[in-house]
Amino acid sequence: MNKTSIRIAIPLAEGQLCMHFGHCERFALLDVDLDARAITAREDLTPPPHEPGVLPRWLAEQGVGLVLAGGMGQRAMALFAEKNIRVVVGLTPDAPERLVEQYLEGTLKPGANVCDH
Repeated sequence: MNKTSIRIAIPLAEGQLCMHFGHCERFALLDVDLDARAITAREDLTPPPHEPGVLPRWLAEQGVGLVLAGGMGQRAMALFAEKNIRVVVGLTPDAPERLVEQYLEGTLKPGANVCDH
């Protein structure tokens, strides 16, 4: 990815944003052209088994620069920061494309982080 594009990861459950980051079924990885404000590609991947520290490392290996999530533990957030991956938490379930559109429009409304560990 170059400076005008970013790969955004969204944890999924039943096709929508999963509220508990570490227990999602799959991740939607969306490639976004920031200049055009458009999604250029989407790939859904099954993550490795959930263990502390695995998902931040795995998503970094996938080239992710931003994670949109419902809830996420503080340790996971710190691990993402170490990998230079931005995290937005407190989002409500919606289709991945719609969340990315809201992010690009500047209308994404994060709420409280629903994860307390």
